[in-house]
Amino acid sequence: MTSTPEKTTATIPSLPRYGQMLGPEAKGILVLDEFTLDPAAARKDQHRFRDGMAAVALTMRRIAALRIVIAIVAIGNLPLFLLSSGWWIYGVSLTLVVAVHAAVTWLNRHEPRLKQRSALELHKHRESSANYRKVRDAVKYMIDTPARMNEHLYLELLAAKRVALNLAHGTVALLDTSDDSAWKVRIVRELPGAA
Repeated sequence: MTSTPEKTTATIPSLPRYGQMLGPEAKGILVLDEFTLDPAAARKDQHRFRDGMAAVALTMRRIAALRIVIAIVAIGNLPLFLLSSGWWIYGVSLTLVVAVHAAVTWLNRHEPRLKQRSALELHKHRESSANYRKVRDAVKYMIDTPARMNEHLYLELLAAKRVALNLAHGTVALLDTSDDSAWKVRIVRELPGAA
Protein backbone atom coordinates (compact mmCIF):
# COMPACT_ATOMS: atom_id res chain seq x y z
CA MET A 1 0.00 0.00 0.00
CA THR A 2 2.88 2.37 0.71
CA SER A 3 4.56 1.68 -2.63
CA THR A 4 1.56 2.77 -4.72
CA PRO A 5 1.71 6.50 -3.84
CA GLU A 6 5.45 6.49 -4.55
CA LYS A 7 4.78 5.11 -8.04
CA THR A 8 2.11 7.67 -8.77
CA THR A 9 4.24 10.57 -7.58
CA ALA A 10 7.14 9.38 -9.67
CA THR A 11 5.06 9.12 -12.85
CA ILE A 12 3.13 12.41 -12.48
CA PRO A 13 5.23 15.37 -13.66
CA SER A 14 5.24 18.45 -11.48
CA LEU A 15 2.90 21.14 -12.78
CA PRO A 16 4.42 24.54 -13.56
CA ARG A 17 3.63 27.49 -11.34
CA TYR A 18 1.61 29.37 -13.96
CA GLY A 19 -0.66 27.15 -16.02
CA GLN A 20 -0.59 23.65 -17.36
CA MET A 21 1.06 21.67 -20.12
CA LEU A 22 -0.87 20.93 -23.28
CA GLY A 23 -0.84 17.54 -24.94
CA PRO A 24 2.09 16.09 -26.90
CA GLU A 25 0.76 17.63 -30.13
CA ALA A 26 1.47 21.08 -28.65
CA LYS A 27 5.24 20.43 -28.84
CA GLY A 28 6.20 22.00 -25.54
CA ILE A 29 3.75 24.90 -25.36
CA LEU A 30 3.00 25.98 -21.81
CA VAL A 31 -0.32 27.74 -21.19
CA LEU A 32 0.28 30.43 -18.59
CA ASP A 33 -3.23 31.84 -18.51
CA GLU A 34 -6.48 31.67 -20.43
CA PHE A 35 -9.46 34.03 -20.24
CA THR A 36 -12.14 35.69 -22.36
CA LEU A 37 -12.63 39.29 -23.42
CA ASP A 38 -15.83 41.17 -24.17
CA PRO A 39 -15.59 42.11 -27.89
CA ALA A 40 -17.90 45.14 -27.64
CA ALA A 41 -15.92 46.59 -24.75
CA ALA A 42 -12.64 45.81 -26.54
CA ARG A 43 -13.73 47.79 -29.60
CA LYS A 44 -14.61 50.76 -27.37
CA ASP A 45 -11.31 50.40 -25.53
CA GLN A 46 -9.39 50.72 -28.77
CA HIS A 47 -10.84 54.18 -29.38
CA ARG A 48 -10.67 55.35 -25.76
CA PHE A 49 -7.08 54.24 -25.21
CA ARG A 50 -5.94 55.75 -28.49
CA ASP A 51 -7.68 59.05 -27.67
CA GLY A 52 -6.14 59.08 -24.19
CA MET A 53 -2.65 58.33 -25.48
CA ALA A 54 -3.04 61.01 -28.16
CA ALA A 55 -4.08 63.55 -25.49
CA VAL A 56 -0.97 62.75 -23.43
CA ALA A 57 1.28 63.05 -26.50
CA LEU A 58 -0.37 66.36 -27.48
CA THR A 59 0.23 67.80 -24.02
CA MET A 60 3.89 66.77 -24.15
CA ARG A 61 4.29 68.40 -27.58
CA ARG A 62 2.64 71.62 -26.38
CA ILE A 63 4.93 71.80 -23.35
CA ALA A 64 7.99 71.21 -25.53
CA ALA A 65 6.84 73.87 -28.01
CA LEU A 66 6.27 76.36 -25.19
CA ARG A 67 9.77 75.74 -23.86
CA ILE A 68 11.22 76.29 -27.36
CA VAL A 69 9.32 79.59 -27.72
CA ILE A 70 10.59 80.74 -24.31
CA ALA A 71 14.17 79.83 -25.29
CA ILE A 72 13.88 81.70 -28.63
CA VAL A 73 12.54 84.82 -26.89
CA ALA A 74 15.31 84.64 -24.29
CA ILE A 75 18.07 84.19 -26.89
CA GLY A 76 16.58 86.84 -29.19
CA ASN A 77 16.68 89.38 -26.41
CA LEU A 78 20.49 89.59 -26.39
CA PRO A 79 21.05 90.74 -30.01
CA LEU A 80 18.06 93.08 -29.66
CA PHE A 81 19.72 94.64 -26.63
CA LEU A 82 23.23 94.79 -28.16
CA LEU A 83 22.33 96.04 -31.65
CA SER A 84 19.95 98.79 -30.60
CA SER A 85 20.58 102.16 -29.04
CA GLY A 86 18.42 104.36 -26.87
CA TRP A 87 16.79 104.12 -23.49
CA TRP A 88 13.66 102.41 -24.74
CA ILE A 89 15.63 99.21 -25.46
CA TYR A 90 16.40 98.87 -21.75
CA GLY A 91 12.69 98.85 -21.02
CA VAL A 92 11.99 96.28 -23.76
CA SER A 93 14.86 94.01 -22.63
CA LEU A 94 13.84 94.26 -18.99
CA THR A 95 10.26 93.40 -19.92
CA LEU A 96 11.41 90.38 -21.94
CA VAL A 97 13.67 89.15 -19.13
CA VAL A 98 10.85 89.43 -16.59
CA ALA A 99 8.40 87.76 -19.00
CA VAL A 100 10.78 84.84 -19.71
CA HIS A 101 11.45 84.38 -16.00
CA ALA A 102 7.71 84.44 -15.22
CA ALA A 103 6.96 81.99 -18.05
CA VAL A 104 9.66 79.53 -16.94
CA THR A 105 8.51 79.77 -13.33
CA TRP A 106 4.87 79.19 -14.31
CA LEU A 107 5.79 76.25 -16.57
CA ASN A 108 7.98 74.60 -13.93
CA ARG A 109 5.20 74.95 -11.39
CA HIS A 110 2.33 73.76 -13.61
CA GLU A 111 4.01 71.21 -15.89
CA PRO A 112 3.38 68.27 -13.50
CA ARG A 113 -0.29 69.28 -13.24
CA LEU A 114 -0.64 69.56 -17.01
CA LYS A 115 0.91 66.12 -17.50
CA GLN A 116 -1.19 64.64 -14.73
CA ARG A 117 -4.41 66.12 -16.09
CA SER A 118 -3.80 64.70 -19.56
CA ALA A 119 -2.82 61.30 -18.15
CA LEU A 120 -5.82 61.15 -15.80
CA GLU A 121 -8.25 60.38 -18.59
CA LEU A 122 -6.07 57.50 -19.76
CA HIS A 123 -5.87 56.23 -16.18
CA LYS A 124 -9.67 56.30 -15.91
CA HIS A 125 -10.00 54.22 -19.07
CA ARG A 126 -7.37 51.81 -17.78
CA GLU A 127 -9.09 51.24 -14.46
CA SER A 128 -12.63 51.07 -15.87
CA SER A 129 -11.76 48.48 -18.52
CA ALA A 130 -12.43 44.94 -17.33
CA ASN A 131 -10.69 43.57 -20.43
CA TYR A 132 -7.57 45.60 -19.73
CA ARG A 133 -7.47 44.38 -16.13
CA LYS A 134 -7.73 40.76 -17.29
CA VAL A 135 -4.78 41.17 -19.65
CA ARG A 136 -2.81 43.09 -17.02
CA ASP A 137 -3.41 40.41 -14.38
CA ALA A 138 -2.47 37.66 -16.84
CA VAL A 139 0.95 39.15 -17.59
CA LYS A 140 1.70 40.83 -14.27
CA TYR A 141 4.27 38.22 -13.25
CA MET A 142 6.49 38.96 -16.28
CA ILE A 143 6.59 42.75 -16.52
CA ASP A 144 8.33 45.21 -14.25
CA THR A 145 5.42 47.48 -13.35
CA PRO A 146 2.15 45.50 -13.38
CA ALA A 147 0.08 48.44 -12.19
CA ARG A 148 1.01 50.39 -15.33
CA MET A 149 0.99 47.82 -18.09
CA ASN A 150 1.86 49.30 -21.46
CA GLU A 151 -1.31 50.31 -23.29
CA HIS A 152 0.43 49.55 -26.58
CA LEU A 153 0.50 45.87 -25.62
CA TYR A 154 -3.26 45.83 -25.09
CA LEU A 155 -3.96 47.69 -28.33
CA GLU A 156 -1.61 45.46 -30.31
CA LEU A 157 -3.28 42.39 -28.87
CA LEU A 158 -6.66 43.62 -30.08
CA ALA A 159 -5.27 44.59 -33.48
CA ALA A 160 -2.68 41.94 -34.29
CA LYS A 161 -4.09 38.91 -32.45
CA ARG A 162 -0.55 37.79 -31.51
CA VAL A 163 1.75 39.93 -29.42
CA ALA A 164 5.25 39.13 -28.21
CA LEU A 165 5.22 39.86 -24.49
CA ASN A 166 8.71 38.68 -23.64
CA LEU A 167 10.90 37.59 -26.53
CA ALA A 168 13.63 36.30 -24.23
CA HIS A 169 11.23 33.79 -22.69
CA GLY A 170 9.29 33.14 -25.88
CA THR A 171 6.01 34.22 -24.29
CA VAL A 172 3.18 35.44 -26.51
CA ALA A 173 -0.48 36.39 -26.17
CA LEU A 174 -2.86 34.77 -28.64
CA LEU A 175 -6.29 36.23 -29.36
CA ASP A 176 -8.94 33.96 -30.85
CA THR A 177 -11.81 35.97 -32.39
CA SER A 178 -13.66 33.02 -33.96
CA ASP A 179 -16.49 33.42 -31.41
CA ASP A 180 -17.80 36.97 -31.80
CA SER A 181 -19.61 36.84 -28.47
CA ALA A 182 -16.47 36.19 -26.42
CA TRP A 183 -12.88 36.48 -27.56
CA LYS A 184 -10.50 33.95 -26.01
CA VAL A 185 -7.00 35.01 -24.98
CA ARG A 186 -4.20 32.59 -24.22
CA ILE A 187 -0.88 33.59 -22.74
CA VAL A 188 1.51 30.84 -23.82
CA ARG A 189 5.22 30.15 -23.60
CA GLU A 190 7.36 27.92 -25.77
CA LEU A 191 9.60 25.73 -23.66
CA PRO A 192 13.12 25.50 -25.13
CA GLY A 193 14.25 22.02 -26.10
CA ALA A 194 10.75 20.53 -25.83
CA ALA A 195 9.96 20.65 -29.57
